[in-house]
Amino acid sequence: MPRLFTALEIPADVGMGLSMLRGGLSGARWIDPENYHLTLRFVGDVDDSLAREVMYALGRIRRRSFELSLDGLDQFGGHKPRSLFAAVRSTPALMELQAEHERLMQRLGLSPDRSYKPHVTLARLRDASSRQVADYLATRGSYRSQPFRVPRFVLFSSRDSVGGGPYLVEAAYPLESDAG
Repeated sequence: MPRLFTALEIPADVGMGLSMLRGGLSGARWIDPENYHLTLRFVGDVDDSLAREVMYALGRIRRRSFELSLDGLDQFGGHKPRSLFAAVRSTPALMELQAEHERLMQRLGLSPDRSYKPHVTLARLRDASSRQVADYLATRGSYRSQPFRVPRFVLFSSRDSVGGGPYLVEAAYPLESDAG
């Protein structure tokens, strides 16, 4: 089985807005808009048996759909920037869903994941100076998206490739709607 992770998909209209931020930063390998996502829990390279257990466990999650929005741009890596991302405005519903994924994966024997910071990676940075990144963020860092509804979470698979993607939806798990 390929590398697995759970995530929320980014709606096409929000992805289009994010894609308008591409460019103007040398050394950036921009993520293709169809590969934008918000990782909930990295699972990793697992065998088929564990992959089936993960799929089954995720299928037992019962949560309501909720709204999210993107709130500003930032970078990981400090003085040696590694990636550029759109920050996600944290909500209790998001953090509870992510915490449930974390608990389930640990119950299945996976090591605890690092501390969680919700974000959508826009570019991987290679040889971009902290000054260039700071200048980029000064002009585009105030980006905000419209709120969007999260109707489901997915189990993605990926191949180990440069720049991320392509990602394949292995399974989709609907969240309960507020209606009715």
